[in-house]
Amino acid sequence: MYYMLLYDYVDDYLERRDAYREAHLAGANQALQSGGLKLAGAFTEPPYSAALIFEVDDISVIERFVENDPYVRHGLVTSWTIRPWNVVIGG
Repeated sequence: MYYMLLYDYVDDYLERRDAYREAHLAGANQALQSGGLKLAGAFTEPPYSAALIFEVDDISVIERFVENDPYVRHGLVTSWTIRPWNVVIGG
């Protein structure tokens, strides 16, 4: 099953992210290597949200990712949502 994890960031996200970026990317790369995370990236214009695509059988894998993400733990993420994603073409 595919899921989309959506993040909304604080207004000063670009100024604050450097302190946590390396750890955030390390966690994302670990999720990619374990096979759950498929794609991830930030939206631009404005740069205050992101989407991460997971393919997992158990949504708790994504919830653990969120709980351990330095961006979430240090208040850069104002809200997050996990949405089931029905892939119609591709995948």
